[in-house]
Amino acid sequence: MAVLNVLIDRDARQVWEVLSEGRAYAEWVAGTQRIRDVDARWPEPGARIHYSVGVGPLTLDDVTTVRLMEPGRRLELEAQAGPLGSARISIELLPWGEDRTVVIMDEHPLTGPSARWHSAPLDAALRLRNRRMMRSLAEAVRRRDSTGPGPARLDRSGRG
Repeated sequence: MAVLNVLIDRDARQVWEVLSEGRAYAEWVAGTQRIRDVDARWPEPGARIHYSVGVGPLTLDDVTTVRLMEPGRRLELEAQAGPLGSARISIELLPWGEDRTVVIMDEHPLTGPSARWHSAPLDAALRLRNRRMMRSLAEAVRRRDSTGPGPARLDRSGRG
């Protein structure tokens, strides 16, 4: 499994605000070109984000569905990846002191070729992509909290 732990210099409430805004996913989810629609119930279980993902003219229209949600603490998603199948993405927020949050992202393929050919190199690629996404998430949180104590950022250790 591709598990990544990052420290964001904002409190869990601020991080959750971004996670609970479906249209914000285009700001931080790697490869998302645009959000086509977000169910009004997002991020309640069963709610969906409809998006286009890809690079340049190579795009795919897909859907991510909320499978589990604990407000302010945990969000579990099932992301469709077209012919590649689907993946489970778990995002957990742990308050770390008064104004920092450990974000634990756990992603692994559920169906399709990605699940059948799951390997250590695939996990390494997912970790690289997810590290970039966490940097983008921290930046999205910072933009919404421009009055806070400096930029939201990942901690410098880069461990994950």
